Amino acid sequence: MEAVLRGIRLVGDRTLRIVERIGATAVFLAVTLMYSGTSLQRFGLVIREVFYAGVQSLIIILVSGLFVGMVLGLQGYETLQNYGSAQSVGVLVALSLARELGPVVSALLFASRAGSAITAEIGLMKATEQLSAMEMMAVNPMARVVAPRFWGGVLSLPLLAMLFSTLGIIGGYLVAVVILGVDSGAFWSQMQAAVDFRHDILNGIIKSLVFGVAVCAIATFEGYEAPPTAEGVSGATTRTVVSSSLAILALDLLLTAFMMKGWD
Repeated sequence: MEAVLRGIRLVGDRTLRIVERIGATAVFLAVTLMYSGTSLQRFGLVIREVFYAGVQSLIIILVSGLFVGMVLGLQGYETLQNYGSAQSVGVLVALSLARELGPVVSALLFASRAGSAITAEIGLMKATEQLSAMEMMAVNPMARVVAPRFWGGVLSLPLLAMLFSTLGIIGGYLVAVVILGVDSGAFWSQMQAAVDFRHDILNGIIKSLVFGVAVCAIATFEGYEAPPTAEGVSGATTRTVVSSSLAILALDLLLTAFMMKGWD
């Protein structure tokens, strides 16, 4: 009986810690938004972070999108061929990428590459007392350091998701049309007829925006609250990747359910 109570107590304690962490992140996000006006007035700071978070993530996004599209084209052709619908492989590739794989996979890659970098950078600034030095010079670290990195990531992720989906469609075309011999006209015409801008493309963009807010809020929060030690910064970086991945998948479920309800 004591072991059962100990287990329940442990689960309850972990649950309370998770809820407390989520609440602290939400408060931190609100404070970041409150101080965003200063950073948005100096938009060069945001553009600089768009380069570091977005442009430097291009290679992994483009290469991953190409290979994901190739795999979708190959698997889709093999499956649809059994039902005599191999010409519809373009529809499968486009809808899979626009609705789900484009926003989700690009967000996971972004969290692993850019999110961890944001956390490590802010955490090291805290460990080396750069943030404290800014406060002593009457420079608010939230406005000068956190907010530009937050908005740079939020603006970057939708663009990266669209590029991911574009390269994925190209990869599906290379496999289905060039290698497997699907008719090029049928590939593009059926895709054009089936993909709807509002229900498919716009919803994918909305998902990527929500994922960007979640990933950047977690990354900046973990970096800003990291213990000022090497071990603390490394632990914060790990928490950013894990928490962001779980948040992306949970939000994807909620957004998909909400959007599918809206289609009815």
